[in-house]
Amino acid sequence: MLGPTSRTAVRQSLKLRSGLGARFMSEGSTGAPRGGSADDAFVKRERAQEDYYVRQHEKEQLAKLRQKVKEQEKKIEQLEDKVNGTK
Repeated sequence: MLGPTSRTAVRQSLKLRSGLGARFMSEGSTGAPRGGSADDAFVKRERAQEDYYVRQHEKEQLAKLRQKVKEQEKKIEQLEDKVNGTK
């Protein structure tokens, strides 16, 4: 069957395998959501930055919409003046 050198090689590889342990990781270290209260400083800061970005984006959108409303009101006035015959 197997020669003496191949038997020892198999035994050594089995010994090496049994010596390897499983990796243990804490919650969140793999990118998984953490349990319990996960409101540490980093999470709070990140949430605050996201909220700030959203508020700024909404402000920009509102300003653009207000500008468009003003332009449409001017167009309506011009059309009403044309209809009424005054210019």
